[in-house]
Amino acid sequence: MEQNIAVGKQGWLGTARRDTWWVEPLLILVGLSAFGIYSTYSAVFWDYHFEIGPYLSPFYEPLLVFDWWPFSPAILILWIPLGFRTTCYYYRGAYWRSFFANPPACAVTGWEGKNYAGEAKFPIFVLNFHRYFMYAALLLNVMLWVGAVRSYWWQGELGIGLGSIILTINAFLLMMYSLGCHSLRHLVGGKLDCFSCSSCARTRKRIWDYITRWNEHHKFWAWVSLIWVAFTDFYVRMVSSGVFNDPNTWSNFPRP
Repeated sequence: MEQNIAVGKQGWLGTARRDTWWVEPLLILVGLSAFGIYSTYSAVFWDYHFEIGPYLSPFYEPLLVFDWWPFSPAILILWIPLGFRTTCYYYRGAYWRSFFANPPACAVTGWEGKNYAGEAKFPIFVLNFHRYFMYAALLLNVMLWVGAVRSYWWQGELGIGLGSIILTINAFLLMMYSLGCHSLRHLVGGKLDCFSCSSCARTRKRIWDYITRWNEHHKFWAWVSLIWVAFTDFYVRMVSSGVFNDPNTWSNFPRP
C-alpha cells in the first residue's frame, strides 16, 4: 500500500507528503488573525455600541468605568482572556505552526530556530504564566455567568430575548474551555501518588476525571468559544446600533 506520508525533501516547507497538510495551519492562521483584528477593533476603537438594555458585550464584562481612564473599558478586561489563550497549551502549538512555521506540520520542515532554548528566556518564558492567567480567567467566567443571568432581567421585568440565549451560550462555551485547561487538570489531580488513600484524594480524583474528559476536547471548546464570543459581541453591537431587531418579551426594551 502506498503511504500518504514520507519524509524526504528538506529545506523551507520541504516534504514528501502528498496530503493537504497545509490546510489546517492555513485555517488557523486565517481564523486567529481575523479574531485578532476584530477583537482589537471592537475593544480599542470603541463606539459605545457595546451595550443595550440588559445586554453587555462579553468583551466588556464586567463593565469597569473610571473617570481617570480615558480609553475603552474593554482594555481593562481583555488582557485576561488574551493572556489565557495566548499561553494556552493548545494555542501555543497552533500559532507556532501557523504563524512561525516551526514546524508547519509533521514531517514538514520550517523555521526550526537553532537558538530555541525552551521556555527559559524572554519572551517565551512568559508562557509559563498560563496557570496565573487561568485563575483570572476562572473569575472572569463567573462574571460572564452573572452577565448572562442579568440578561434575563430588565427594569424590574423578568423576560427573555435572543440576546439572552446568545449570552448564556457564550458563558457556557467559555466555561467549558476554561474547565478543560491543562493547568486546571494538573491543579486538581497533580502531585497525587494515590487517588484512593483518603476521602480528599478520592474527591480530587472524581473532579480530575471530569476535567480529563473536557480536556480531551480542549481544541473543540477553544475554537467554538473563540468564534462564539466574537459573534456575541457582534450581535450586541448590531442590536445596539439598530441593525438587528432583537426578539424579546420585554415591553420596554430600548430601541436605538
